[in-house]
Amino acid sequence: MTAIIVQTDDIVNLLGAGDASIADLETLRSISGTMVAADGGARHALDMGWMPQAVIGDLDSLHPEIRSQLPSDLIHHVAEQDSTDFEKCLRRIAAPLVLGTGFLGSRIDHALACFHALMVHAHRRVILIDDRQLVFLCPADVTIDVPEGALISLFPLVPVQAQSHGLKWPLRGLNLAPGQIIGTSNRAASSQVQLTCDRPGLLVILPRPELPAAQAALLSASPWPVPG
Repeated sequence: MTAIIVQTDDIVNLLGAGDASIADLETLRSISGTMVAADGGARHALDMGWMPQAVIGDLDSLHPEIRSQLPSDLIHHVAEQDSTDFEKCLRRIAAPLVLGTGFLGSRIDHALACFHALMVHAHRRVILIDDRQLVFLCPADVTIDVPEGALISLFPLVPVQAQSHGLKWPLRGLNLAPGQIIGTSNRAASSQVQLTCDRPGLLVILPRPELPAAQAALLSASPWPVPG
């Protein structure tokens, strides 16, 4: 059984080693003071003058200069190479919601690995942001308060059957699947959008300003059951 390193009733900000804007870092900091770094993501915290509660990963991207500024008891080396640092962190954080930045950005392979991790850990509430968009895995039933006309994209990682209320182009039990039917560039037809799906695997992608709405929606929705 994997030991929990950070357990809290607060939202946890998780910093990855990829691109992260000052604006996004400051936004997350304004939401919660609980911060965890995934390996080299510790650089973002130290650059902002913050000390993370923990640094978790295989430590291959933690520069020696950065490591020297961290108390040794905050560094948690996870040597296995079967998962990404993002997944290593998710397995060792117990919190109602994880907000992550530094995981999307310029590396397409890293972003795809993160989407894979969202599905593997579908029972966790996680939102990933960059300076333009945010993404989370759709719960079985979620209601999002967004401005009418807001862009809402839906992308299936596996075949899912989905329903919607409040979208310009309703899903109506549509079977979404990679390589078949996807749901990008939909729009909110009202100020409240409800989405349901029959299994984990549907990504919800919203404009970055909708972070408060996404956060409230996920905290109100029941998560998927823990696997097994």
